[in-house]
Amino acid sequence: MFDELTLEERKVIYRARRGLKEIDVYFDPYVKHYYFQADEHEKAMFAELVEQEDPDLLDWFMEVSEPPRPELRDFIHKLKNYVHGE
Repeated sequence: MFDELTLEERKVIYRARRGLKEIDVYFDPYVKHYYFQADEHEKAMFAELVEQEDPDLLDWFMEVSEPPRPELRDFIHKLKNYVHGE
């Protein structure tokens, strides 16, 4: 399946590997179980999310602050739901 990915999709998957446990707990399962079946809009949301800085991501996932766009907030809730079943 990895051979069928575009260069942009490969870049997104590579950028999703943060090495920060608090973020990887959400990004890793998403990539392994959902990213490959996601529609283009959802892939674009994930690509936008992985471009963000780790401190901002931590604040957003821990609900210390809000992402700049409601769509990102909703997508973060979706990722958290995949992991925690919220």
